[in-house]
Amino acid sequence: MKPSDRIFVAIDRMSAADARADIARVAASGCGVKLGLEFFVANGPAVVRAVCPPETPLFLDLKLHDIPNTVAGATRGACAVQPQLLTIHAAGGLAMMQAAVAAARETAGAAAPKLLAITVLTSLDETDLEGVGQRGPIVEQVKRLAELAQRAGVGGVVCSPQEVAMLRRQCGPGFLLVTPGIRPSWAAAGDQKRITTPRDAIAMGADHLVIGRPVTQANDPAAALDRICAEIGEAA
Repeated sequence: MKPSDRIFVAIDRMSAADARADIARVAASGCGVKLGLEFFVANGPAVVRAVCPPETPLFLDLKLHDIPNTVAGATRGACAVQPQLLTIHAAGGLAMMQAAVAAARETAGAAAPKLLAITVLTSLDETDLEGVGQRGPIVEQVKRLAELAQRAGVGGVVCSPQEVAMLRRQCGPGFLLVTPGIRPSWAAAGDQKRITTPRDAIAMGADHLVIGRPVTQANDPAAALDRICAEIGEAA
C-alpha cells in the first residue's frame, strides 16, 4: 500500500463550495477524504458525491446507530454515494452490525464499503462510561466492542492511537484499524490531546490515518501531504 493510500483528509467544512475547494487542494496527492455527519445532513448524499471526484476514495463518517432494520436501510442509502469506508456504532449490538454488513453486500456487492465500528468515542472518559451504565475501564470496553464487531463481520474499527497496538494483537492483520488524532511532529497539537505522529501510528499497526488541520490549514496542503507520506514511508 502506498503511503498516500493510507491517508484520509478530514474535510471539516459545512458548505459544498468550501468542501470542494479543500478536496481539490488535496485530491492530486492520491489520498482519500473524510466527510462526516454534519456535512451529510446539511447537504445530502448528492452533494457529497458531487464534491468528491469518483477517483478520490471517500470515507463517509456517519456513525450509524439505531435498530437493525433502520441501520440496514441507512446503509443501503449510503452505498449510493459509493464510499470506501462507512462508520456504524458497535454499541448498536451484534444484530445491528450484522444487518448493516448484509445490507452493504446486498446493495453494492463487490463494491460495498468497508464498514468500520465506533467503539468508545474519544470525547468520553471513565466517568462518562459509568454514567451510561457501561463497564470500564475504557480499554476493556474498546476490546469488547472490537471483538463484537469482528464477530459481526465488520471490516474494522476506528480507534485512538493509544489503542492501535492492543487491537492489532487482538484482532489480527486482516482487521482494519483507522486512527484519528494524528499530528506530524512539525504540526501544532491544537485542541487534540490523545495524539501521535503518522510514523508512530503506522509502526504500531494502523492501516489508515485520518488527518485534518495539519493538511487543510497548511499554507501548501499538497506539500504537507508530501511530508506526511515521506514520514509514513519511513515506518512502513
